[in-house]
Order: sequence, then C-alpha cells, then structure tokens
Amino acid sequence: MERRPNPKTFLLALAVAAVLPLTGCADSAKAEPEEQTFAFTGTALDVKAHGNPTDLIPADRTDVKVTRWFDTGAQVGSKKLSWTLENGTLDLHAGCTGLADCEARFRVEVPRNVAVTRDGRPTDLKG
Repeated sequence: MERRPNPKTFLLALAVAAVLPLTGCADSAKAEPEEQTFAFTGTALDVKAHGNPTDLIPADRTDVKVTRWFDTGAQVGSKKLSWTLENGTLDLHAGCTGLADCEARFRVEVPRNVAVTRDGRPTDLKG
C-alpha cells in the first residue's frame, strides 16, 4: 500500500515556511543614522512623515537637517526610502513593501524663525 502525503501537513509546512522569515524584528533604535541637509529660505515648513515618529527640533541653523534611523528585520520585499523638500513641504518616506518588517524614525532640525506644521496642522517643536 502506497502512502500519500497528507494535504493538511503540506499546507501547515507551507504556512510555517511563509511566516518563518517574519520572525526577525526591526528596531530603529539599533539602526545607524543617515543625515540629509536641505537648503531652505522659506518662512513656513510642512512636514509629512506618513505615520513615522518624527521629532521636530528648533535649531540655530539656516538650513533643514533630517536624520533618519531605518531598520529592517526579516525581509521578503523591498524598502521604500525617500526624503525631499519642495515648495515648503518636507516629505519623508520610510517603509517596506511585501512581507517585510521595518521601522523608522526621524529627527528634523529647523531654523528657529520658521513656522512648522505637521501634515498641514500646527504642531509643537521639542527643545
């Protein structure tokens, strides 16, 4: 008598194989910081961080400095990173696509005399 594989066993093995890569955890606190400085001459800045934690800090400077911490745990997919400053809007993207675990945070230093909003709404600055 020939023994056939059990379909339930096969599906369970497939599910474990799919989930196993996701067991790594991303932690932005362990990530190496990346920095980008943007020339800025405006009087108002709107920061769009798309749900990523972002500290907004007044500083004695004339430009805008962004520090990004980004970490990926197990990854089956790709990371999507960008930062741009155009027409008074600082757009910060940091995320993953597919079956990926990632975490990001930002620190944005702005000139003290600049009015800063977060997603178009008034916000408090730290520091």
